Amino acid sequence: KVMLADIETDALAAAVESLRKSGSDVRGVACDVTDPVSVEDAAKASFEAFGNVHVICNNAGVAGGSGIDNISLDNWRWVIDVNLMGVLHGICAFLPHIRAHGEGGHIVNTASMAGLQTGLGLSPYAASKFAVVAMSEGLARELKPLGIGVTVLCPGFVRTRIGESGRNRGERYGPAQTPDPASPAGTLAANIRILLQSGLDPSDVARQALTAIRENELYVFTHPDMRDEVDERFAAIQAALDKATAR
Repeated sequence: KVMLADIETDALAAAVESLRKSGSDVRGVACDVTDPVSVEDAAKASFEAFGNVHVICNNAGVAGGSGIDNISLDNWRWVIDVNLMGVLHGICAFLPHIRAHGEGGHIVNTASMAGLQTGLGLSPYAASKFAVVAMSEGLARELKPLGIGVTVLCPGFVRTRIGESGRNRGERYGPAQTPDPASPAGTLAANIRILLQSGLDPSDVARQALTAIRENELYVFTHPDMRDEVDERFAAIQAALDKATAR
């Protein structure tokens, strides 16, 4: 029994139809995760359709660059509102319900490998994903005694349309800004588009997330070959702590 929520209604309808063909009981509800009222309405629709809800996947995400050459506050607000506040809105809407029915459950929050290393530089995307990792770790600690699990999904490059996420950017965030192709931000964006095209199939990531729910795993890493980037950051932190100890 699955309730899908999406801001993009045509894509939502197509996904619902596709999953129904598998014999599952699937519904869909339009939802803008930047709006807490919209998320609350989606939660109510889920409860009315299925009764008790047990698994929540906060998966909405957008990509927005910045860098030091053109720090756009509109970009930052948009990315933070979707990637971070969208997760919080999902938790606020569903966690009280899961706690109240007392049957246990699981929350999956989609972060990114960008939430563990700073290869993107000054980036609202990385900042939002670091926050989702921290939020998930703290949530897991508090919910463990209640029999509610938490997974933070940290994928690398996956073949999704996140590179085109500006198509759903709300008017209040202003027009999407395209970086100069010759700038460092433009070069980075071009490289990321190539990497997305050759990334993992989303179904592979879904299978890993499902295993994590069943086995109550906190972290899911889809690209272990990116470990060196994380190790470099951790080594720098350890070195700084060693230096502090020496002082």
